[in-house]
Amino acid sequence: MRAVALLRTLLASLLLMAAPAFAGTVLVWGDSLSAGYGLRPTEAWPALLDKRLHESKPPHKVVNASISGETTAGGRSRLPAALQTHRPSVVVIELGANDGLRGLPIPAMNANLQAMIDASRQAGARVLLVGMQMPPNYGPDYTARFARTYQDLARTNKVRLVPFMMAGFADKPDHFQQDGIHPTAEAQPKILDTIWRELKPLLR
Repeated sequence: MRAVALLRTLLASLLLMAAPAFAGTVLVWGDSLSAGYGLRPTEAWPALLDKRLHESKPPHKVVNASISGETTAGGRSRLPAALQTHRPSVVVIELGANDGLRGLPIPAMNANLQAMIDASRQAGARVLLVGMQMPPNYGPDYTARFARTYQDLARTNKVRLVPFMMAGFADKPDHFQQDGIHPTAEAQPKILDTIWRELKPLLR
């Protein structure tokens, strides 16, 4: 029995030695645009990010907790538990698109995003805010105030900002699925490159 126990202890030690020493965890907190709606699990930009970060030295781990259809209110309510479970070093907040598409009040969206920034920082994580833009049919006033919300939050809180995750291809229909909303697999590397420019400085 003692020999068996010793063998189990030795095996556990070897497994711990073989496990990669992650420099930190990146928590992706988004909606269908990050959950990979209509894509294979390996095609969405967070999966591509995970692959890139596993190749870094030391590697980082990505936890993609994005949910299709998520609003800022839903993200705000779920975030405390996720922060406690995953203890991320960086939180990428990509929420607000569904608030905009539903025409929800911008002050409420602003308050929810602010609460998520505060909760992430209180948990010791750095924050990357990923912005979105509304199509022009929502009216110039609403679309301008929507986009400005992300800019104001980033400036007030001194957090890094990706102004628009679809920058560079938003006007290219062939980069979107049939619904005209969700980017194709071919567009995911472009999203990653856009986000990477602001995310990389936070990976220290």
